[in-house]
Amino acid sequence: MVHSPPGTLSHPQTQSHPTKDQQALIDLLPDHAFLQIFSHLSTNQLCRCARVCHRWYNLAWDPRLWRTIRLTGDLLNVDRSLRVLTRRLCQDTPNVCLMLETVVVSGCRRLTDRGLHTVAQCCPELRRLEVAGCYNISNEAVFEVVSLCPNLEHLDVSGCSKVTCISLTREVSVKLSPMHGQQISIRYLDMTDCFALEDEGLHTIAAHCTQLTHLYLRRCVRLTDEALRYLVIYCPAVRELSVSDCRFISDFGLREIAKLEGHLRYLSVAHCGRITDVGVRYVAKYCGRLRYLNARGCEGLTDHGLEHLAKSCPKLKSLDIGKCPLVSDAGLELLALNCFNLKRLSLKSCESITGRGLQVVAANCFDLQLLNVQDCDVSVEALRFVKRHCKRCVIEHTNPAFF
Repeated sequence: MVHSPPGTLSHPQTQSHPTKDQQALIDLLPDHAFLQIFSHLSTNQLCRCARVCHRWYNLAWDPRLWRTIRLTGDLLNVDRSLRVLTRRLCQDTPNVCLMLETVVVSGCRRLTDRGLHTVAQCCPELRRLEVAGCYNISNEAVFEVVSLCPNLEHLDVSGCSKVTCISLTREVSVKLSPMHGQQISIRYLDMTDCFALEDEGLHTIAAHCTQLTHLYLRRCVRLTDEALRYLVIYCPAVRELSVSDCRFISDFGLREIAKLEGHLRYLSVAHCGRITDVGVRYVAKYCGRLRYLNARGCEGLTDHGLEHLAKSCPKLKSLDIGKCPLVSDAGLELLALNCFNLKRLSLKSCESITGRGLQVVAANCFDLQLLNVQDCDVSVEALRFVKRHCKRCVIEHTNPAFF
């Protein structure tokens, strides 16, 4: 078979034909069987199949197989690949790919605004776009995509350091109120490592993307509590939120987040050093349906914060309080006696935790599946106690005597 770069289109090559016996067997398969097989292939594999013979060429370009384009590779000329692929997919419906709903080109570092221009112009039914790590993408390209793809629901621009805003106006401003125009339908937005994102940018994003339910802002280091105030005003339906490593977020920000109330299920404030028991108390009091909390490295968190969680968030399933030196067995016991549904618990580097606290957890949280006690001063006996009571639990530890 003649191999070609992803996205390269060519009619079948005569030298790539199977033997006569093989061809006879393959020809027995009906078209629908081929389509079922081809539906499990990647974009690159489909392009290669299209080079085998004329029948395969026609089957491989069946529009039903092209709901997704997925390209990978640092060296891939992804702009050209997208242009060639969309041109072929538009062959039967001039200028538009009506079937294409997902484009994943994460890690294709040669992607530029020209590539996204192609997607925006040709894919009006696009619902999911992932361009993580494509650091040449700018606000202008994102503006074009959200303007021309009204059904876009899932957008991952993590690591796109030039992206500072997502709106339906070219100006990074909300003076043109989005309430008088079209809203962006994005529900899932990942802007992790978009280092240049500031409060005003998030203000604009929130005002235009009012349907957001999942928002990830890890290491957006310029954001402050004011950004979270904007978010809660415009996006009251947020269920999952991460502001991990946003060093300016404090208890005042958590007070704003608490206004999401029963909608909030997932919250990560890991390594936000300005957060204390006060902020956790706000979240615990108003967000009683919280299932996941990551407060790793929040050194101001103490047993009092755990007490608020234990009393107000009994359905908590996952908790990370690693590197919180002020958390002790007392807080752990309160948690274990109230949060019976805990499945994942990380206590990594919690210096005040001992075997006594772990035994209370094991005796009450039977569904525990993962326990991290690395760099904690816990005995082999305590670890064995956990294993006896929580038989499905994987224990991550640094005690060489425990097997």
